[in-house]
Amino acid sequence: MFRPLSIFIGARYTRAKRRNHFISFISLTSMIGLALGVLAMIVVLSVMNGFQKEMRSRILGMVPHATLSAEQPLDDWRKVADSAMKHPEVVGAVPFAELEGMLSYKGMMQPVQINGIDPREESKVSIIGKHMVQGDLDALVPGEFGVVIGEISARRFRLNVGDKLTLIVPEVSSAPGGITPRMQRLTVVGVFKVGAELDGSLALINVVDASAIQRLKDGQVQGVRIALKDLFMAPEVSRQIVAELGQDYRTDDWTHTQGSLFSAMKMEKTMIGLLLLLIVAVAAFNIIATLIMVVADKRADIAILRTLGATPRQIMAIFMVQGSVIGTVGTLIGTVLGTITALNVSQWIAALERASGRQIFSSDVYFVSYLPSELQVGDVLLICAAALSLSFLATLYPAWRAAQTQPAEALRYE
Repeated sequence: MFRPLSIFIGARYTRAKRRNHFISFISLTSMIGLALGVLAMIVVLSVMNGFQKEMRSRILGMVPHATLSAEQPLDDWRKVADSAMKHPEVVGAVPFAELEGMLSYKGMMQPVQINGIDPREESKVSIIGKHMVQGDLDALVPGEFGVVIGEISARRFRLNVGDKLTLIVPEVSSAPGGITPRMQRLTVVGVFKVGAELDGSLALINVVDASAIQRLKDGQVQGVRIALKDLFMAPEVSRQIVAELGQDYRTDDWTHTQGSLFSAMKMEKTMIGLLLLLIVAVAAFNIIATLIMVVADKRADIAILRTLGATPRQIMAIFMVQGSVIGTVGTLIGTVLGTITALNVSQWIAALERASGRQIFSSDVYFVSYLPSELQVGDVLLICAAALSLSFLATLYPAWRAAQTQPAEALRYE
């Protein structure tokens, strides 16, 4: 079978022959280093993707994707909801209210955001019903001023279902200060746990009770909350809906309240990826050292090839092939092992926890009580491209040095 001279000799130099076992060992270590670098990048980025997915599903599954409101409270929220549901990206539209205040219990206080919800409709736009650890959303009966609090708040105040606490909200008044506190007694009817900071900063009450606290008329609500198929389209979709409703309406979406968190997570992934790329760069540097040693060892062979008619371009190609083989094999091994590890790391960590009897990611300490992993094809392709590119670039200087070898000088003492 016909093979170009450069490929034949370059592949032959990669294998161990008689007196160059040490150089082949260095080639093997370069492959292993590159494989470990690629494996580490794939696994770490997959784990970060898993954490991002968990945080996105838990936090953005609780907060509104977008809200629709007007200058005045809505008298007929169903009209607005029906208009929003006409958009193909909207999967749910429910009444919504939002208050900010302080929870007080036996002298202890903490700031809290109160969301007014309709328990019968909430499952259309929120995952809260799947994360109740005590009580049930249906216990939020209008007029009884029940409240569902987060697990962190319940633990901080040592509250259980049936306990009573006080909600303090600011109210504009004609008093000298302009604002006076208004207090409302609430009864804990449920506790939720989504494994995020919302467990300590969010509480839910019935939207009718929220309207009463806000001194709205019967049937009025503050706004409408919508859920979307693709939450990243929230700004565009909400603007389109408001444009159809008219100028009296306004909108807000999750990018204003939670966007900075996910931007920080995205930047963190990028920076960690660049740091891990240094491992691949070190392995590529080992390829440079390996090829320089090979060039020094093969000076006589290079000179003989030159005297037989090999051009400097062919000599350069020989060592570029050798370095590329090392880089390609190392990248393929790392990609296969990294993909297998990323797909199974969650099960392996869980098995390790069962075998050791200790929980590595305790739910009392971490928001996510297991190690999530999500392998993305784009990340794998990007990592492979970076590793192969660095491996190829690492071959250029040693190959150029080999091409500059002068036959007479190399054979003078042979």
